[in-house]
Amino acid sequence: MAAEIVNPRSDNGPDEGSREELFDPAFALHRGGKMAVQATVPVRDRDDLSLAYTPGVAKVCSAIAEQPELVHDYTWKSQVVAVVTDGSAVLGLGDIGPEASLPVMEGKAILFKQFGGVDAVPIALDCREVDEIVDTVARLAPSFGGINLEDISAPRCFEVERRLQERVDIPVFHDDQHGTAVVTLAALRNAAQLTGRTLGELRAVISGAGAAGVAIARILVEAGIGDVAVCDRKGIVSGDREDLTDVKRELAGFTNKAGLTGPLETALDGADVFIGVSGGTVPESAVAKMAKNALIFAMANPTPEIHPDVAHKYAAVVATGRSDYPNQINNVLAFPGIFAGALQVRASRITEGMKLAAAEALAAVVADELSADCVIPSPFDERVAPAVTAAVAAAARADGVARR
Repeated sequence: MAAEIVNPRSDNGPDEGSREELFDPAFALHRGGKMAVQATVPVRDRDDLSLAYTPGVAKVCSAIAEQPELVHDYTWKSQVVAVVTDGSAVLGLGDIGPEASLPVMEGKAILFKQFGGVDAVPIALDCREVDEIVDTVARLAPSFGGINLEDISAPRCFEVERRLQERVDIPVFHDDQHGTAVVTLAALRNAAQLTGRTLGELRAVISGAGAAGVAIARILVEAGIGDVAVCDRKGIVSGDREDLTDVKRELAGFTNKAGLTGPLETALDGADVFIGVSGGTVPESAVAKMAKNALIFAMANPTPEIHPDVAHKYAAVVATGRSDYPNQINNVLAFPGIFAGALQVRASRITEGMKLAAAEALAAVVADELSADCVIPSPFDERVAPAVTAAVAAAARADGVARR
């Protein structure tokens, strides 16, 4: 499903490039932007022009006005996703604003195309209020088949996604939450199988109660994890704490069956699984107290919460967010196929069932190849996107959100 990507502006003029380009290939690659619009039909003569634009286009416009669902057949709507950010929580860079976030959104857009065959348009918003973001994106929604929210800071991201999905009848998906959660669950399924356990036998600890941590907790509970405790900077998220946000109070209601309180170290004592999405450092003494054959997913970038060399002393399987170690938890394994499947059936939303199906399909790609260094496919495994796409489309039909 890979699509060729051409940058016609990579040579942007007669000058020899900026000083940065002389030393850093990243600047050279980004010069002029990483993407462009490419026509799918030729405009070679007057006949072509009269069909592609006026007067021929009027017939199509009139037909869509009479039967709005025809927009999916005669425009790119059902094949294109908006990649929307406010630049408030960009990768490991933090709040860098809309302009500085644009290279990341362009990158996301080309990954949609390269790995899922989905066209995507980067949109960087110069607004921060939830009402403004929701209203702006809702007004843009008629042009798109789906909305991918990206790098919007917590806790605003939860409300933006919820309220936007209530406003529009196309899928809204915050990838920092759900893409991470889907790939994490897929890897954990395979790691559990490799070590002779089921998800129901595992007690997990998540370090980080932001966008990714909350979504991972939710999907693990949906998938039947034995128990999961989530920790923030102040320790275990438990119902007795009086400093919890609304999101964390909800989290406390469906996690931590054991009723643990105290610091992260307390939660890790005897735990089977560590999932790090916080960026903080976990002392080796705490890791040493985990259960035998522990599963450690230290996913902070560029510095994992637990260095892989330390993790391997105590863990049967180690995963990170980095490409230079085995078992990289990379969202690109999920979002292209999830949106491709949703667009294929014109889904009105992305359900929990669709996310679970994506995780199961992703895990199954390497189910017959499992080893300590292979519990998740490579992003370049060409089996991934078709498997996830098919599973998501089928789940959308089963959940009653497919419209074709």
